[in-house]
Amino acid sequence: MSAANPIRVLTGIKPSGTPHLGNYVGAIRPTVRASRQSGIDSFLFLADYHALISTHEPARVQRSTLEIAATWIACGLDPERVTFYRQSDIPEIPELAWLLACVGGKGMLNRAHAYKAMVDLNATAGREPDDGVSVGLFLYPVLMAADILMFNAHRVPVGRDQIQHVEMARDLASSFNHRYGEHFTLPQAEIDEQVATLPGLDGRKMSKSYDNVIPLFAPREQLRRLIMGIVTDSRAPGEPKPTDGNAIFQIYQAFATAEETAALARDFAAGLAWSEAKERLFERIDREIAPMRAAYDELIAHPQRVEAILQAGAAKARAIATPFAQRLRRAVGLRPLTELAEAPAATAPAKAARPLVKQYRETDGRFYFKLTDARGHVLLQSAGFDSPREAGQAVARLRADGWAACADLHARVQAHADAATIEAALAALRDDS
Repeated sequence: MSAANPIRVLTGIKPSGTPHLGNYVGAIRPTVRASRQSGIDSFLFLADYHALISTHEPARVQRSTLEIAATWIACGLDPERVTFYRQSDIPEIPELAWLLACVGGKGMLNRAHAYKAMVDLNATAGREPDDGVSVGLFLYPVLMAADILMFNAHRVPVGRDQIQHVEMARDLASSFNHRYGEHFTLPQAEIDEQVATLPGLDGRKMSKSYDNVIPLFAPREQLRRLIMGIVTDSRAPGEPKPTDGNAIFQIYQAFATAEETAALARDFAAGLAWSEAKERLFERIDREIAPMRAAYDELIAHPQRVEAILQAGAAKARAIATPFAQRLRRAVGLRPLTELAEAPAATAPAKAARPLVKQYRETDGRFYFKLTDARGHVLLQSAGFDSPREAGQAVARLRADGWAACADLHARVQAHADAATIEAALAALRDDS
């Protein structure tokens, strides 16, 4: 797209926990850099409504919001260039979530990964299927869809475990558009296959769940102590050390230039001592982090500055959200009664919606398809296929021959409607071909 029609990219940031070096290298730094590209219109928001699903301590929610906002600003996010806002400052978002919930099917939410994981966990423990499942957890994908669709984002950078939520946003947008006219852009999930991951203190992936993280803005001396505590093998000074599987080398590579990385590789081959390597790693990380740490500490000490930035971002976001929400209200019939005279008793029929077949890849690496009716309700849902070609061949057979004629596929495809409804939808697809 041209500069006049920029690509809108939306990223949600859940305010929970303390950011660590892995978060910085894998998400914060690349997102900040991407936000500076020409032709990109970046929207970044603090997903504090989402945080309420798992965090029930008000002070912790508030503190985490401050810490995460301060982190992103300190790491170079330019509030003047991007739209940076707090989710709860945009009341149009939960309103849109309700409008979407009214066109979405419960069956779709039953298949959401987080909900299914809870149900499976309960089944294993012998509990009721919905034990401990809040309405917030169940409706999480609808609120996420509202986050995306409120600003008609073109791209949504997500990890593979979040692809399903973007697909659900597309499904809800399609259902709404079919019923009320074209209002929403269908978003695309953007997967970065080159996302950097850092090893933690014990050599495993840096993760809070492993308790092996290095906090992003740890004070200088604490940072040094943590780095000096990274687990290494027993190779003595003077012994060559490999770079493969070398946590110190991998972390250093994420911060250093190509020349610096090559020099460290040569030094390891020449027998560099682990203690010297750790000291070099500490100095290299601190060189990049120290100025940001100072900016972060200043923001934490003055939360009113962060609040002012978020309020300015909310004003920018609501300049888009408020008129768009008004348009959506009118679309669904939430209009002033004084406008009754303007609306004819029988409106012109909207463009007829059609059934749809969608093929997609899930996080298990397998390929699936589903058939939906004109309202977006799922009629057929396949099991996983090993290749997109196999899934496509199954779709082609169903379209050409019909559900009844493909009895051998019935074990691979689950029906969610009666045979006559499915056959009618497949016939409509053949008519469109």
